Amino acid sequence: MTPDQPRLPNAAEQDGDYPRPQLVRTHWADLGGPWMFRFDDDDAGMASGWYRDGVFDGTIIVPFPPESELSGVGDTAHHRVAWYARSFGAAELDAAGFRRGRRLILHFGAVDYRCRVWVDGQFIGDHEGGHTPFWLDITDAIQGGADHLLVVRTEDDPHDVSQPRGKQDWEEHPHVIWYHRTSGIWQPVWLEARPALAVERLHWVARPHDAQVSLRVELTGPAAPGTTVRVELEHDASVVATAQASVAGQRAELVLQVPTLRNGQASGPLLWSPENPVLLNARVVVGEDAVASYVGLRTVEVARGRFLLNDRPYFVRSVLSQGYWQTSHLAAPSAGALRAEVELVKSLGFNAARMHQKFEDPRFLYWADRLGLLVWAEAPASFAFDANAVERTVREWLEIVRRDASHPSIVTWVPLNESWGVQHIAHDPRMQQFARSLVALTKALDPTRPVVSNDGWEQVDTDILAIHDYESDPDVIAERYGSAEGVRALIDGYGPAGRRLVLGGSVEGAPIMLTEFGGISFDVDAVDGAWGYSAVSSAAEFEQRLSALVAAVQGSDVLAGFCYTQLTDTLQETNGLTDADRVPKLPVERIRAIFLGTRT
Repeated sequence: MTPDQPRLPNAAEQDGDYPRPQLVRTHWADLGGPWMFRFDDDDAGMASGWYRDGVFDGTIIVPFPPESELSGVGDTAHHRVAWYARSFGAAELDAAGFRRGRRLILHFGAVDYRCRVWVDGQFIGDHEGGHTPFWLDITDAIQGGADHLLVVRTEDDPHDVSQPRGKQDWEEHPHVIWYHRTSGIWQPVWLEARPALAVERLHWVARPHDAQVSLRVELTGPAAPGTTVRVELEHDASVVATAQASVAGQRAELVLQVPTLRNGQASGPLLWSPENPVLLNARVVVGEDAVASYVGLRTVEVARGRFLLNDRPYFVRSVLSQGYWQTSHLAAPSAGALRAEVELVKSLGFNAARMHQKFEDPRFLYWADRLGLLVWAEAPASFAFDANAVERTVREWLEIVRRDASHPSIVTWVPLNESWGVQHIAHDPRMQQFARSLVALTKALDPTRPVVSNDGWEQVDTDILAIHDYESDPDVIAERYGSAEGVRALIDGYGPAGRRLVLGGSVEGAPIMLTEFGGISFDVDAVDGAWGYSAVSSAAEFEQRLSALVAAVQGSDVLAGFCYTQLTDTLQETNGLTDADRVPKLPVERIRAIFLGTRT
C-alpha cells in the first residue's frame, strides 16, 4: 500500500456488519434506518413527479420490507408500487470517504423486484432482479449543495408468477408452504467512495493440489498501460504468498504460490473445513485503490458415490433453512442475527445448511466461511414456465454464482428444486433443456463445485442424486435406503413422491443423498393452520419420532449425506427443530446427539 492509502481491515476477522464481506473498503456509510415512504396503488407517482420532492408522509425502517413488523409498516396487503426517500449530506459523505477525485457509489444489496433511482431529481439508473446486488455512480448528481435527496421507486407485482420469487405467496394470506412477501428494499443500502479506476469484483479459486491460489481481478474500467495488480495473502499476521500481474483491459489474472500447502494435503493447517475454518486474509492493490478480502483453501468434488471435501469422503449432515424471520421476513433482523443463525445450525450437530428458495445475505455466507458451515446455494423459483421466467431466472442465477463463487462455505449449486417452475419437465423437452442448460452455464462459470440440477426428483445431468422423502415410518425409510438394491429400485422405478428421480444423464458414481426428510410438525406456539408432513403433540413424542427417523437414515451405508426439514418453524409450517424465534423444541444437547449419531 502507498502511504496515502488507509490501513485496510482484516477481512477474515471482520465484525459482520459490512454488506460485501469479500471486497471490503475502509470507509462506507450505512444508509439504513428511517426513510420516508409511501405506497402508490394508483401508480400516480411518476406522472406527479414524486421523484423531484420525495416528501412522503409515511416512514419505513430500511432495509426491512414493508410487509414486515420491523419495517414499522407491517402491511401485508398487495401493493405493487412503493416509493422511498431520504436525505444525506456531509456526515454520510465523510463516512463514505468521499473527496475530490473520487467517485461516490450507491450500493443496494437487493430490491425486490424492480427499482428506479433518483438523486436530487436526476435519474441515476434502474435495476431488475429481486435478489441480486447492484451499484450506481452518483458522483455527477451531487455537485453543489450540502444536502442531497435520494428517491427510490420499487415495483413488485404479487401476481407476476414469471419472476423468481421462491416461497413468497402470490395470494394475500400465506397458505400451505408459501409465506408473506418480501418486497421493496430488503438488504443493505450504503455509500462508498473509490477511485475512478477501482476493483469491481474478485474471484478466488483455491488449488491446494498444486499449492496455488488463483485470483481474477475485474476492474471498473480499462486501465492505463503498465497498470499492475499486487496481492498479498496472510495467515496469523505472517505473509504466506504474494503476486503481481499486469492489467489487460479491465482484468488481471494472478497465481499465488503457497509453499506451506505442499505437504499434508487432506489435513494441512491451512485447509478450510467445518472442523478447521481457517481463512487467509488478502490485500489487493490497483493504482490508488486498495481492498481487503479473504480466501478459504479447500477442494470439493464427487466421486465413487461419495461427497469429497479436501480429497476425503465427507458425510453431509445438513438442515434445510428458509432464512425467514417472523418480524423481518427474508431480511435478517440484524447483522448479528446472521452470525447467530450459523452458530445455531452448528450447535444442533449439523455441518451444512441447504438455503432453501433464497439467495442468502453475503454476511451469512461470511459467518459460514469463518465459523465453518457448508452451504448448498439454491435459487428462488418462479411459478410459471415461459420466456420471461427463463430469462429472469438465468440472469439472476448467473449474477449470484458470480457474486458468491469465492465463498469456501458454498459447496453445491442448486438452480432448481422439485420441478418448481418446470412442473412438466418429465414430458416437456423445453423444460429438460432449461434444466440442462442451467447446469452447463453454472459449470461454465464455476467448474469447481457439484451442481444438483433439480433437487428432489426429475433430475437431468445432476452431480448428486438428491431425493426428497417425507415418509414418517422409520422402518420404511430403513428399507428404502438400507441397501444399494433398495435405492436402485427407486432409481429404476418411481421415487417417493411418485415421480421419476432421473430423466437424463448418468448417475453412476454420483453420491446419493436424502436432501429433504422429516418435516415433523410439533406446534409449540399453537399456530393457526399449523402444518407439517406428519405431526406429534408432545416433546416426548417429537423426540421419539425424530430419533427413529434420523437413526434410520444414518443406518444407511448407501447415503452420502442428508438434509433434515427444517431448522425453524416458519409461519404455518411448524416442522422446525426450533420455534419461529429460534428456541429449540428439545434441549440443544439432545438434538445434537440425535443428528451426530455414530457419524463424525
